[in-house]
Amino acid sequence: LSLLASVFSTAKPRARAAPPATDSILFEDTSSAAPAMNNQGYYTPGYNMGAPTSDIHAGSGADNLFTDPMANAAMMYGSSLANQGKDMVNKEISRFMSVNKLKYFFAVDTRYVLKKLMILMFPYTHQDWEVRYHRDTPLPPRQDVNAPDLYIPTMAFITYILLAGMALGIQKRFSPEVLGLCASTALVWVVIEVLVMLLSLYLLTVHSDLSTFDLIAYSGYKYVGMIFTVLCGLLFGSDGYFVALAWSSCALMFFIVRSLKMKILPTLSSDSMGTGSSAKPQFRLYITVATAVFQPIIIYWLTSHLIR
Repeated sequence: LSLLASVFSTAKPRARAAPPATDSILFEDTSSAAPAMNNQGYYTPGYNMGAPTSDIHAGSGADNLFTDPMANAAMMYGSSLANQGKDMVNKEISRFMSVNKLKYFFAVDTRYVLKKLMILMFPYTHQDWEVRYHRDTPLPPRQDVNAPDLYIPTMAFITYILLAGMALGIQKRFSPEVLGLCASTALVWVVIEVLVMLLSLYLLTVHSDLSTFDLIAYSGYKYVGMIFTVLCGLLFGSDGYFVALAWSSCALMFFIVRSLKMKILPTLSSDSMGTGSSAKPQFRLYITVATAVFQPIIIYWLTSHLIR
């Protein structure tokens, strides 16, 4: 009996002992703990694997775009293509016209423009009509008032179109179609005049210093007289229009004759279709007079419909 009592007394405290610390826990608080990692460095399953933050790489993303060799190579290739395209365009343009020569006709200043406008409207007081040269090269317009330019014809053409739109608007006849027709008609007449002049010089084999830009300049000077004519017509009616038309026509014809006389040379080539040497100056005279007489006709044709 004493032996059984000792056995039960020793077994009972062992049953009440706390469980060992190494036993597994059914639930664990993971609200503040970091995801557990195993011995091999991988995240254990069952934990939320959030995406890594991009704060470190956000600032260097734009820098990587420029430091990337592929991006730099692409930018250099695109720049080379753009330069090649620009060279091709300039080459194609230079086949039909010289850019440097075109710049010569726009080399003007305020003093030249004022003096040229005075000569166009009052050519009778101008004495020296000879074009000046420097080492066989004509001086630019800003250094020689007798040199032709394209600045005044271009600005006068634009001003004429704007003035035509204002005149049509005052008379309640304005519309975009009519204004476009007016601009295209004025431009076509200049092209026709230049082509006829070039064809006449070629067929008559007349040697001259006139280039295509020279002919465009002399043909475009008529827009100055057209502006003056339309303004007088708007201010003083039909009487003022015809007086201004007569004045601008006479002034332009005088200007054309004196200017072309210095440009068209009297000599002809040896194969001048059998004409004698006594007829050589007549070709220059005919071309000059025909060009001058043609100017008032175009001025009247392009301005008469604007005044009523």
